[in-house]
Amino acid sequence: MKITKNILVHIHYRLSDEENNHLNPEEEELIYLHGSHGHIFDELEDALEGKKAGDTFKVTIPCEQAFGIYKEELIVNEPLSELPEDIFIGMELDSFDEETQETLIYVVTNIEDDFALLNANHPFAGRALTFEGTITELEELTPEGIQEILAHEHHDHHDH
Repeated sequence: MKITKNILVHIHYRLSDEENNHLNPEEEELIYLHGSHGHIFDELEDALEGKKAGDTFKVTIPCEQAFGIYKEELIVNEPLSELPEDIFIGMELDSFDEETQETLIYVVTNIEDDFALLNANHPFAGRALTFEGTITELEELTPEGIQEILAHEHHDHHDH
């Protein structure tokens, strides 16, 4: 069996950046439905197309196609008076941007006397990412199984 549209693909992988920093030590297995469903980066999906269980892969995705370039304007200094009282470093705060109609998630990165530093850049923004690993299993699903995955995804949306 080869990886084609609507095959459930299991991979074991290592994610690293340009400096070869290991970025996913906690989560090295990924299971996704192949076929342009937006579950993984297009470049990774293209590299896996047509492969079979046991095959290896390595693909590098430039930062622009991965999590975007690092934007200084996504770092803001907010007065503590404007923020929740129980604020802590690492806390995530949502902010809806009226102009772009997008919700940004800011992470509190520093707390000073009267201000907190918030950063809405993805932790991997500005980094080219290399996915390297092995295809461990391929599953052919019934049409019902495929629908179940796609229906579940619409209720429980994950960013890739």
